[in-house]
Amino acid sequence: MKKVSVYSTPTCSYCKMTKEFLAQHNVPFESIDVSADEAKKNEMVERSGQMGVPVIDIEGELIVGFDEERLKELLAIEA
Repeated sequence: MKKVSVYSTPTCSYCKMTKEFLAQHNVPFESIDVSADEAKKNEMVERSGQMGVPVIDIEGELIVGFDEERLKELLAIEA
C-alpha cells in the first residue's frame, strides 16, 4: 500500500470528502491538521506552492484539492 498523507483543516468540506473517499476504499492515510501545526502548514506550502487544502501526498506525488479521478489513478483504484 502506498504512503498517503492528507494536509487539511477541520472545517474544509473538500478535506472531509477526500478522507471519506480514502476510508471508503480502505486506503490508510495520515491526517495532518495544518490549522493546528504551523510547521506542517509551512511544509505543505513549501512543497505544493499552495495555501489551500486539501493537499494530498501519495508517495511524493501531490494533488491539490479533491480530485477523485487522480486519486483513483495514483492509488490504482478501479472505477
